[in-house]
Amino acid sequence: MKKVNIYTDGACSGNPGPGGWASILVYKGTEKLISGGEASTTNNRMELTAVVTALEALNEECEVELTSDSKYVVDAINKGWLESWQKKNWKKSDGKPALNIDLWQKLIPQLERHKVSFIWIKGHDGHPYNERCDVAAVEESQKFSRG
Repeated sequence: MKKVNIYTDGACSGNPGPGGWASILVYKGTEKLISGGEASTTNNRMELTAVVTALEALNEECEVELTSDSKYVVDAINKGWLESWQKKNWKKSDGKPALNIDLWQKLIPQLERHKVSFIWIKGHDGHPYNERCDVAAVEESQKFSRG
């Protein structure tokens, strides 16, 4: 199984507001940057979109180490929140509906397809790939905020 490192970030100007996401996929020293954005979205949606899109971009089953500065995404996986939301018919522990269900439902088959480990890092703390993803995500969000 191929081993791939993925780095992701999302950005949003306002919450909701114009947003962008970016992912860098690294395999055997080769890097691929993918990015996009939306006119009206939230930061969490952009963080999650970066993860989903990066995993969808893989052409075959891979072992993935995914690094993100999003506690929302990383904790949802590592702390079992996603599994709990599913079991509770997409309700959180407080009984309120889980957010971004459409994106979580797109992520689930990718988690079944690939062997993914999620690593949280502090954002804007000098991590080279995180910084590059941040720049690209902000650039994508700015495409929607220009007059």
